[in-house]
Amino acid sequence: MERLGGHRIGYVAASAVFFFALALSLAACGGDSEGSNASEPSASYPVVYTADFPVRQRLGETSLLRIGVRNAGREQMSALTVSISIAGKDGQQSALAFGIRDPQPELAQPDRPVWVLSEHYPKLAGSTSPGGAETTNEKTFEFGALKPGEKTEAVWKLSAVRTGGYRLLYEIGAGLGGKAKAETEGGDPAVGSLAVRIVEVPPNTVVTDSGEVVPAPRDPTEANR
Repeated sequence: MERLGGHRIGYVAASAVFFFALALSLAACGGDSEGSNASEPSASYPVVYTADFPVRQRLGETSLLRIGVRNAGREQMSALTVSISIAGKDGQQSALAFGIRDPQPELAQPDRPVWVLSEHYPKLAGSTSPGGAETTNEKTFEFGALKPGEKTEAVWKLSAVRTGGYRLLYEIGAGLGGKAKAETEGGDPAVGSLAVRIVEVPPNTVVTDSGEVVPAPRDPTEANR
């Protein structure tokens, strides 16, 4: 099987139900079809992509989400985008890419993060500067044009802040106006999912103010025991 950026390539043939759920979730956050997006071509762009994220994480632990994309077509993609949401009703209704909506009524801020995105991320692999521009949709990240045959890898640095089992959904796009579509070489939507379980921090470790998991300091009274 072909590989890209050291990770196994996935040709995802998503079911209609799965794709509709993701599209509905992202549409709820709005889109950007003004300005230059009005001239976006109505076209499909074949892509090959990978996704990598640790399947088991600890509360407070920092992990990297990596999504690699290669433009397998003959035309340049005007704007490579990646849209992210957590599966399920609570994830789809949340305005946060890495969060869920608390169903309790009358909450001043019902959106609750599952992962906290580190400052200056996302960025392209190998880059020292941020590479994912914000869009009017808080769940969509834009990484610029992608030439024919060109490949790139987007990286998110995330700290787990809520325990439980989650499925992270992602969709790769070829523009911000909704007319340009990315798809697999087989013609399926360029979407996928990653199952993750976040567990409590073991008793002998602590989470620092910076979000790192480190061994718990020894009790001074036990030093001479």
